[in-house]
Amino acid sequence: MRPGARDGSSRAGSRLRRGHAIVELTLSLPLLAGLFLGAWQFGYAFYNYSKLQQAVRDGARYASMATYDSANSTPSAAFQTAVQNVVVYGDPSPPATPTPVPVAPGLAASNVLLTVTFASDVPTAMAVEIHNYQLPAYFCNATLVNKPSSWFPYVGTFGPP
Repeated sequence: MRPGARDGSSRAGSRLRRGHAIVELTLSLPLLAGLFLGAWQFGYAFYNYSKLQQAVRDGARYASMATYDSANSTPSAAFQTAVQNVVVYGDPSPPATPTPVPVAPGLAASNVLLTVTFASDVPTAMAVEIHNYQLPAYFCNATLVNKPSSWFPYVGTFGPP
């Protein structure tokens, strides 16, 4: 028997192995691409959700320390707008020009809910949550209902008119 004839080290054997590698790559590439894109999609959604969590936390903290200027659990328009601006833009009074950019794509003031808890005719807690927000994604969108949310005990000045 000549050397290399049966152990696959001949030229014909190496060409067959190269052909197998191309077939294996062709069969496994869609699976690998799907895994990569799925991991990327999850990472992007998680990144946006964590930005929303921080924005909601900032809004609730701002609301808990600001002067509350309403006599009941319905906040005044100015207070509500300031809290929504903190959540959406990171600032209670964003600059008019240039157009402020929201902390998360597609986030609007209408997505921010502020709930004021009263006890003995004084505010005791401020809760902020995101409602009906489409979490942006490249392949599918998820609608967030009352998530993320955060609350802080009210420690600000109560000053109704």
